[in-house]
Amino acid sequence: MTRGSSHRVVMIVDEGSNPFEMGVATELFGLRRPELDRPWYEFTLCAATPSVRMHAGMFALSDVAPLEVAETADTLIVPNRPDPEAFESTPVVEAIRGAAANGSRLMSFCTGAFALAAAGVLDGRPATTHWRWAELFAARFPAVHLRPDVLYVDDGDVLTAAGSAAALDLGLHLIRRDHGAEIANAVSRRLVFAAHRDGGQRQFVERPVATVPDASLAPVLAWAQGRLDTPITVADLADRAAMSPATLHRRFQAELGTTPLAWLTDERVTLACRLIERGELRLDRVAEASGLGTQSNLRVQLRRRTGLTPTAYRRRFGPGAAS
Repeated sequence: MTRGSSHRVVMIVDEGSNPFEMGVATELFGLRRPELDRPWYEFTLCAATPSVRMHAGMFALSDVAPLEVAETADTLIVPNRPDPEAFESTPVVEAIRGAAANGSRLMSFCTGAFALAAAGVLDGRPATTHWRWAELFAARFPAVHLRPDVLYVDDGDVLTAAGSAAALDLGLHLIRRDHGAEIANAVSRRLVFAAHRDGGQRQFVERPVATVPDASLAPVLAWAQGRLDTPITVADLADRAAMSPATLHRRFQAELGTTPLAWLTDERVTLACRLIERGELRLDRVAEASGLGTQSNLRVQLRRRTGLTPTAYRRRFGPGAAS
């Protein structure tokens, strides 16, 4: 999206949709962000009927925009529901197909992947959905390359998130794609939410809440984040945490759903993105200050995680960029 114009995000709500994911989309794309000093998203809810009952009849939405608005979306978020077996909405499926034909970017949260798959837009493509419904999804849509264990999948113009909390992860990832790491971090701070969990992380962890707070990984993570410009190895992290590398690996998998090396690399790439956005012109300096070492490694890691080369990233998100 360009900085000089708004990007239209439309979310379809349908009978029985889950209000949490609607709230996530509203928070990320619908609230004004004057502190960011740039055009933000234009957000609209639409439905097949003027009034829609949300999950379990808790409340109803009225005066919702008509479903035809979906075909005008730059990004379309499709409806989800707690019981995907009940998903039968021909008008919604047709609206998704129309938006896809018009070149809209498509996005689903949780069981919204069922709506995308029903429209045929996931055939032959990778996608994810909530782990509880993965087996049903795979049986119903065998043409989709289901990735049942990850938080979200970004396949360019089609993105899918695994569950309610993962909707926040995917939404922040999309903001990062559209506006860069600095803006995504600013939004995450407003939300008091983790700035970045990689899409490849697992949907759930073995111990989501540490039984002894002082035994968490937080101190060693903070220590490493303050020293990203220095050589840090997994062994260094293990020493700092006073545990063996094997134990550290298990703790990272249990608490963060990733490996120590992957976490460290993601932190370095995020720092590199911030440096580029803030105007650092020398890529060798960016590589050195972020701990990625060489321009070659910077190029490989940045492209792997953002899809852009450092030069392209600067052109898109650096000071004075046009897009």
